Amino acid sequence: MSVTASSSPYSTIIKCCEDTIGRRRRVAIDENCFPEKNLTLNATTVKPPRPRRIILVRHGQSEGNVDEGAYTRVADPRIRLTEKGKQEAEQCGVRIREMIEKDGADDWKVYFYVSPYQRTIETLRGLGTAFQRSRIAGVREEPRLREQDFGNFQDQEQMKIQKAVRVQYGRFFYRFPNGESAADVYDRITGFRETLRTDIDIGRFQPPGEQSPNMNLVIVSHGLTLRVFLMRWYKWTVEQFEGLNNMQNGNMIVMQTGQGGRYSLLVHHTKQQMMDFGLTQDMLVDQEWQKTAKPGELNYEIPTGGPSFFTHFDDENNGKFRS
Repeated sequence: MSVTASSSPYSTIIKCCEDTIGRRRRVAIDENCFPEKNLTLNATTVKPPRPRRIILVRHGQSEGNVDEGAYTRVADPRIRLTEKGKQEAEQCGVRIREMIEKDGADDWKVYFYVSPYQRTIETLRGLGTAFQRSRIAGVREEPRLREQDFGNFQDQEQMKIQKAVRVQYGRFFYRFPNGESAADVYDRITGFRETLRTDIDIGRFQPPGEQSPNMNLVIVSHGLTLRVFLMRWYKWTVEQFEGLNNMQNGNMIVMQTGQGGRYSLLVHHTKQQMMDFGLTQDMLVDQEWQKTAKPGELNYEIPTGGPSFFTHFDDENNGKFRS
């Protein structure tokens, strides 16, 4: 397939190999409808600025959080927030707005990705009450951000047994009967991460010519899903993931750009907050590096997470090697 310019200033002709009877085909692409094609077709195009933050929000307190028996009566995607959960969502929205306003920028906006579950949609609505319409750049429902699947309607007694077995087997690899493991969630979150990175690279959140570095992305999802997202983004090991603690309902973790443009957890959060979340010393060292590094750079000095994969190097360099 080849690309040639047409006489129209707004379209590009794509020459496909051939049609069903052997003739070469031409397909016109309107670049006004697909502005991201400009980045694809023009390698010299400067990428839009990265959003300032990726804000991860766990849904507010749900009916299932206060009564696990709810899952035996109501399908997981239809579990709603409690009144306390709705208040938590509204309060979290205010905290997000106040955090952004401290930047002192006039052109800031927020763009939301949200799990399609009822409790996350209700959390999104609560968050949204803190923002004027002009500040909300858009919303996208994203099924890959859904909760870990525990297997349709749940048997409460069986679920207690399964969760106990999960502790013995390992939280990452244990798959619930007719449901998912955290490893399964990792696979679909990998797909979402690639979509998100593409959206960032082409500046899908704002129209061409109106792109600002003061965009803030908010991902409204579930506790395990958000921990897996962080694991995938920062390439944490299974052992490091299993050491993480769940986020509280209606709380947020903020990935914010540092001096070089990469996202770090230590721009907004303190080391103590991240240690309480479960980050090890090695993970904190990497987050410090993320604060000043540029996109595309690799950290050649970070020791491998958890116990060294090659223990015969222990005496030589304390088990550290370049990852």
